[in-house]
Amino acid sequence: MDAQPATTLPAGMVARLRSMLGGSLDGSSETSVTRRLAGTIFIIRVVSAALAYLSQILLARWMGGSDYGVYVYVWTWVLLLGSMMDFGISASAQKIIPEYRASGEHALLRGFLSGSRWMTFIVSSMVSVLLAGVVKLLSPWIDANAILPLYIGCITLPAFVVANTQDGIARSHDWMRLGLTPQFIIRQSLIIGFTAGAFAFGFHLGATVAMLASAAAVWIAMIGQMAVLNRRLGGHIEPGPKAYNFRGWLAISLPILMVEGFYLLLSYTDVLVLQQFRSSEEVGVYFAVVKTLALVSFIHYAMAATTAHRFAEYHAIGDRARLSAYVAHAIKWTFWPSLAATMVLLALGKPLLWLFGPQFVAGYDIMFVAAIGLVVRSAIGPVERLLNMLGHQHICALAYALAFVMNVVLCIALVPRFGGHGAAAATSISLVFETMLLFWIVRRRLGLHVLAFGKRAV
Repeated sequence: MDAQPATTLPAGMVARLRSMLGGSLDGSSETSVTRRLAGTIFIIRVVSAALAYLSQILLARWMGGSDYGVYVYVWTWVLLLGSMMDFGISASAQKIIPEYRASGEHALLRGFLSGSRWMTFIVSSMVSVLLAGVVKLLSPWIDANAILPLYIGCITLPAFVVANTQDGIARSHDWMRLGLTPQFIIRQSLIIGFTAGAFAFGFHLGATVAMLASAAAVWIAMIGQMAVLNRRLGGHIEPGPKAYNFRGWLAISLPILMVEGFYLLLSYTDVLVLQQFRSSEEVGVYFAVVKTLALVSFIHYAMAATTAHRFAEYHAIGDRARLSAYVAHAIKWTFWPSLAATMVLLALGKPLLWLFGPQFVAGYDIMFVAAIGLVVRSAIGPVERLLNMLGHQHICALAYALAFVMNVVLCIALVPRFGGHGAAAATSISLVFETMLLFWIVRRRLGLHVLAFGKRAV
């Protein structure tokens, strides 16, 4: 390990970053590989965000307000349900696979690599059929223009869920581009290409056609990812008998699913509550602020996606010193880049918000309030993945649940009077509370001092 305690770095944030970046792209050590992989994930997410933004602009222009609204409504349901219907397998794969490798349980490993995908596909298909039945049952009360797109959304869900599962398997083998590119780049590009083709050939680009294009993009990207993943696994895993432990896999995955679920709820609470109490214009300004600061969250996501399976691996082989050093490295490479990105975004906040429209500049001061929570949260790095990978997912889920409840209460108390400022303050306070809880849990349960500064372990 080439990670050094934070106290050995040169004083000052600029010097720290220069010291860290000096070797970030060189070397073959685990920390150098981690930095490169995290950088790859970060770039993929940024490119994906740009493609998503472009696609939404084009679809809104091509489809018109009514059809575009239906499409966004259905696609949002696909994103939310598809993210939950893998039962947390995409995240738990980064715990299960390293543990099977470390313990030499190759039959169970082979069983998980195939069985996890079959399980999520079969269950998500059954749930999709039930959801289609719900759409049929509620069709008298649903907008007629949304019924067929909703059926197409149900058809899309199984492929979406399997793609998430394959993402977790690929990341557990350090195949970050294989895990993320099909979902974040190829799928988005196919949606743009298919809808642009339909528009160019003179088809009426309504919500149904747009959902058909999106469904085709999801299935094609997933099948292509599956073919490449199977080929790589064939050269990486020796053939042999398979064993299955579906109950054990779900016992690990479901609490992690609760963590992910509460995180999603925590992410959406401020916007949803603001929408109930304030005008659509104020909601739009606040949403622009959140999207502008999303770059900071991408850094946390990139490091979390890169390090989770190594936390599980080092724990499985009982190498506490290596685990402690790697945790310190992950925290350092989450906090300092996040702090630097936040400062850059705050410095360029007004021109960035102006890109959304001149009226959005009014949300500039909200950025400072919202940034507090993001920076504080980054100071402990991806410790939620550390807890999940080391078997403490239940208490991690409890911490997220408490933070979510606090956010709801604070948003209801502050938003009616302070609007976007209140929503940002509620979220920042909740993130600070969540950070303190996770820091205390890791210190008590694992004996680690998980801050970007200070001593590494206790």
